[in-house]
Amino acid sequence: MSLHFQIGNYNIGEDRPCLIVAEVAQAHDGSLGMAHAYIDAIADAGADAVKFQTHIAAAESTPQEPWRIKFSQQDATRYDYWQRMEFAEVQWLGLKDHADERGLIFLSSPFSVEAVDLLSRIGVAAWKVPSGETANTPMLDKMITTGLPVILSTGMSTLDEIDGAVDRIKDGGVSLVVLQCTTAYPCPPEKIGVNLISFFRERYGGSVGLSDHSGTIYPGLAAVACGIQMLEVHVTFSREMFGPDVLASITTAELKQLVEGARFIEKMMDNPVDKEAIAEEFDELRSTFTKSIVARKNLKAGSILKADDLTLKKPGTGLSPARLADIIGRRLKRSVTADTLIEESDFE
Repeated sequence: MSLHFQIGNYNIGEDRPCLIVAEVAQAHDGSLGMAHAYIDAIADAGADAVKFQTHIAAAESTPQEPWRIKFSQQDATRYDYWQRMEFAEVQWLGLKDHADERGLIFLSSPFSVEAVDLLSRIGVAAWKVPSGETANTPMLDKMITTGLPVILSTGMSTLDEIDGAVDRIKDGGVSLVVLQCTTAYPCPPEKIGVNLISFFRERYGGSVGLSDHSGTIYPGLAAVACGIQMLEVHVTFSREMFGPDVLASITTAELKQLVEGARFIEKMMDNPVDKEAIAEEFDELRSTFTKSIVARKNLKAGSILKADDLTLKKPGTGLSPARLADIIGRRLKRSVTADTLIEESDFE
């Protein structure tokens, strides 16, 4: 597996900033205008990619599909909901063009072979395999034949299923990112599974990341500190919005914080500090903030210094406080007034 490859114009690798993907999913609630508004908000927040979900109800579901959560007052069935989430091909093309204009990588998760075909015509930069589709080998094979990188989510999968999908993708010769994901909406901290990031990296020898559904920025920041190559989070304009994923989403304002925090952490980790070099760099500042040995009171020439003759005060341009024990008991060869820094030349 290549550790360095591209998704769109973005370089993926251990020495590169992680790709931050903002997932709209169904947050647009079937409104094309809302979907376009999310693209602008995500670009303004500084994310690298926008991701949707491409549902074709007749290709992926039967009318008997049960609700995960019965949240919609306007859709009689889950199938009706998926139909309402559909966009026409020309509308998908408009969303892709808008993302390109805003400098975002355009991604969308397909949920059927037909959706893969549609997105192939639209033009995606990589394939995102949804958590429930890891064992969908016909769809995986269709993705692999395009030669595009594959982003594999692991939220509902056993290790055997993940191993099988990874082997299939590797055998197809395409680049791969494996995302730790726990399918819980929202996901509590004890189920995030940040430990699995290093586990997947060692097990599969490639790029790894986190698909987070906690509704907070904390797991993403922790994962960036673990050296991930990709971070995916659901977004919403507000937690008062409608939709099944709102509780598992961060707001677009929080997305901006997440991006800033991720880049801060990456820069911090890319620049290990040499403590001695830093101390030298702040040598002038040290003299302002540190202290020196000072006469507590007026001292006459010939005095034998006692502990209560001395104190420590700023600036740190005189004898270091570390010398205090050494100079107690020494004799002054000249008088020293109160609040004067003691110098080595003051001693006999």
